Amino acid sequence: MSDRARADAWLEQDPDPETRAELAALLDDPEALADRFGAKLEFGTAGLRGELGAGPNRMNRVTVMRAAAGLASVLASRDDLAAPPSVVIGYDARHKSDVFAQDSAAILGGAGITVHLMPRPLPTPVLAYAVRHLGCSAGIMVTASHNPPRDNGYKVYWEDGAQIIPPLDEEISTAIDAVGRVDELPRGDDWRMLDDGIVESYLRSLARLPLGTHRDVTIAYTPLHGVGGAVLRRAFEWCGFPVPDVVAEQAEPDPDFPTVSFPNPEEPGAMDLALALGKNRDLVIANDPDADRCAVAAGGRMLTGDEVGGLLAEHVLRHTDGADRLVATTIVSSSLLGKIAAEYGVRYAETLTGFKWIMKGGSDRDRLVYGYEEALGYCVGGDEGVPVHDKDGIGAALTVAGLAAEAKAEGRTLLDLLEDQARRYGLHATAQVSVRVDDLSLISDAMARLREAPPAELAGHAVTEADDLATGFDGLPPSDVLRYRLSGGGRVVVRPSGTEPKLKAYLEVVVPVTGSTEEAQATATGELAALRESVADALGL
Repeated sequence: MSDRARADAWLEQDPDPETRAELAALLDDPEALADRFGAKLEFGTAGLRGELGAGPNRMNRVTVMRAAAGLASVLASRDDLAAPPSVVIGYDARHKSDVFAQDSAAILGGAGITVHLMPRPLPTPVLAYAVRHLGCSAGIMVTASHNPPRDNGYKVYWEDGAQIIPPLDEEISTAIDAVGRVDELPRGDDWRMLDDGIVESYLRSLARLPLGTHRDVTIAYTPLHGVGGAVLRRAFEWCGFPVPDVVAEQAEPDPDFPTVSFPNPEEPGAMDLALALGKNRDLVIANDPDADRCAVAAGGRMLTGDEVGGLLAEHVLRHTDGADRLVATTIVSSSLLGKIAAEYGVRYAETLTGFKWIMKGGSDRDRLVYGYEEALGYCVGGDEGVPVHDKDGIGAALTVAGLAAEAKAEGRTLLDLLEDQARRYGLHATAQVSVRVDDLSLISDAMARLREAPPAELAGHAVTEADDLATGFDGLPPSDVLRYRLSGGGRVVVRPSGTEPKLKAYLEVVVPVTGSTEEAQATATGELAALRESVADALGL
């Protein structure tokens, strides 16, 4: 079938007047049709994510209804579910998110599946919590997280409250491909609309986190035009903390993200307004637009995800008990967490990138009390384990506030705690090389070159081990990842991004602190700069 024929067939079934009009205007543009119909968004462990628009290579109502129908087919075929199939659906405030959520509810309901729909745009961790709280078979979150305004996405959670992993993603993808015309799918309209009780239940779960007893802390906060603001403010009040001062220009949800070029707290400039508001405050905290990530600044500087990860780890371990405790992180995060685990005598797991894998770390006898990934994702728990089986930017913000208040009561700051860790474990400094491409083949070509000719040294450090995870490694599932261990304790991990057209390299150097921490930091900064340049050359992009 030609692209034009596919476009005509799409027009016949598309229920959205906006995308029908867009596509009708492109029917005589072969290049535009090839872009939209020559490929399709692939459903994977990250679900779907892409630019809004008409055609299978875009996020739109047809794509979403097909995804919902595929999920319904898989749920109906399973005989290992704890209860009759049911799904809870959440959504953020991006363009079309509410429409996509309602379309999903209608398709799932038409397939005979019980559906719970969130009452309004809410953070992703509320949806992840709701899956287990309601005893659902699966969950859907309509969000593109911190992607540009033109994007939207579709995450799927399973009955354990965690995002799906292989081979379930492949099973759902196959079922989606088998879906026919969406205008012929049965639809239901009897889904259950949830009320504010689901938010209050989530807040009660956060009150059980290891927050400590101190509450004297001043905070500037931004939700970056996302859906985290109202829930975070309620969470702080619920748990007895002073409600943070919010960046007024970014306080309300806005799908156009007018004050930032890229709504990701890691991007240059995204935190400028929050940092300005927080000049005379103990902390600056930001959530990304769906509030599953948490960024932190203290003492006038942004902390890296690995720095916050190490601080939260020790805080959680000081406030929990039990030899069955587990802490987990990913292969691209700092190696510091493994040393902290050894110091506290708890179990440690290292997983593939993504919280879907962190939640599967360890064994059945382990009690996960803490997991994190360097990309500002933290899953904090207490003696009962973790309430949200995914990264939770609101729970993390609360715990950081408790940690900072505890330090403040002793006349100290988070920067003082970082210095303590550097002296105890060595200064673990991390950085990234991230290359965005327009042609995805450039990424596969770069990975192929590295596999064919692995580097013998990087920035003057010998490569002591070169691990290719393509066929699995040391108990980890197969993944398109290359890892190089360097003389002197450094490490480089290279992988394609799972959600964006980027090739990423994660760098780490470890510097013993024998004099001042400033001297060690200067050494680490120099080593990272050299390593960044060397890795960039090796990538060839």
